[in-house]
Amino acid sequence: VQVVESGGGLVQPGGSLTLSCTFSGFDFEDYALGWFRQTPGKEREAVSSITSSEISKYYADSVKGRFTISRDNAEKTLYLQMNSLKPDDTAVYFCAAAWALGSTWNTASKYNYWGRGLQVTVSS
Repeated sequence: VQVVESGGGLVQPGGSLTLSCTFSGFDFEDYALGWFRQTPGKEREAVSSITSSEISKYYADSVKGRFTISRDNAEKTLYLQMNSLKPDDTAVYFCAAAWALGSTWNTASKYNYWGRGLQVTVSS
């Protein structure tokens, strides 16, 4: 399994970034996908998830209305559009794929494949 990530960086408060992860090596369209983030000394925090069928999308309360998750099954790519960014959004962001999630979209241990992480820094 390979994961190619892009889109992290430095942005001013109120700005926008789009993260992406392109997966290969498994049946991408059959997997739910998610984004997590982590800051030093803290546990990995679930940000958002999208089902394989794209019917359901889930968001942490802290990002609702600002972040949008999407996927392109033809391109085997997961996206996270982040708007109205705040300094508290500063973290390393991880993309992940899960074979079976059910209602456990925010449980990191349920995900099978992970990206290496993208640094997002929100600062003036």
